[in-house]
Amino acid sequence: MMIKCDHLQNRRSWHPDMNMTNGDFGKMTSIENGRVKVRIVSACVSLFIGALLMGVKFYLYNVTRSSAILSDALESIINIVASGFALISILIASKPPDESHPYGHGKIEYFSAGFEGALIVFAAAGIFIAAIPRILHPGPLIHLEGGLEILFAVTLVNLALGVTLVQVGKKTESLTLLADGKHILTDVYTSGGVLLGLLLVRLTGWYRLDGIIACLVGVNILFSGWSLVRQSYTGLMDASDPDLLKRIADLVAANRREAWIDIHQLRAWRSGNFIHVDFHLILPRDLSLQESHREVKTLEKIIEGHFQGRASVLIHTDPCDDPDCPICRQESCNLRTTDRTDETSWSVASLIEQGAEKSRQRRG
Repeated sequence: MMIKCDHLQNRRSWHPDMNMTNGDFGKMTSIENGRVKVRIVSACVSLFIGALLMGVKFYLYNVTRSSAILSDALESIINIVASGFALISILIASKPPDESHPYGHGKIEYFSAGFEGALIVFAAAGIFIAAIPRILHPGPLIHLEGGLEILFAVTLVNLALGVTLVQVGKKTESLTLLADGKHILTDVYTSGGVLLGLLLVRLTGWYRLDGIIACLVGVNILFSGWSLVRQSYTGLMDASDPDLLKRIADLVAANRREAWIDIHQLRAWRSGNFIHVDFHLILPRDLSLQESHREVKTLEKIIEGHFQGRASVLIHTDPCDDPDCPICRQESCNLRTTDRTDETSWSVASLIEQGAEKSRQRRG
């Protein structure tokens, strides 16, 4: 028996199900709208500040002729492109599901994160191209002291921006902002490495350090870019999310009702900041269709409320069978064939198991 949540059928306009009051749904919608506004404003601020800092870096390169500063400025171009793409992704992801995209538009955030990761890798390649000639053919740097002071100030501003975007991304559960913040922090690492290299050049007069430090920074940001690409691939392929599964398992275990005999085949995946959940719920086989529906709606409401309306839930109900008797919590049951002997605790490991496998274990 398949009971499909009403929320899925009304998902185009994100209407509440029949058990959710208008006040509850209005509060959830208001919270989500607030999150979307925060994401958009953050992306716009990131784009504006990034463009400003990029201009400053190219000015510094023109003054000092440092290849390390040039590599930093080249990476800033990538930052601008990435921030612009992040803003577009957030705007697209905020659109509600429609006929063409019944599961919403949230996957664009994973694509955005992968795009940024790829851009970081290209930025590292640009750094190597600019730095290696400075190692092979070192030359003096001019106006270095003033350039260091300005670059230090630029790095502090970038650090504040990157940390803020990462925090906002975590708070609003936006992978795009999180990726953008990490991307900007790699720019901070670049600038920090450039500062260190140029300071050592000033103290030692060894001009090869200008290129060497730039190459070391390039290696560092390669790892950051690869991490984002891998995270993007994981999301696009709907890979298992252990933290999300544990969160759901703990939630249903804490709210377990007497009629909920067991749960199996739990699956959950993210689409942007929206979460899709489906699983099988074993109910007593003598429950009427109306009673089963009520149990499903109760569990659905618990999950939706926990995720503040950002979850769609599909629950397949299974009637209990004799092997389920040992774990059934019902005090009185005319169909019971075996006394209750097992106090089963719901965990991620038990909830994601296949139903047939659980049945075999109980019979065995």
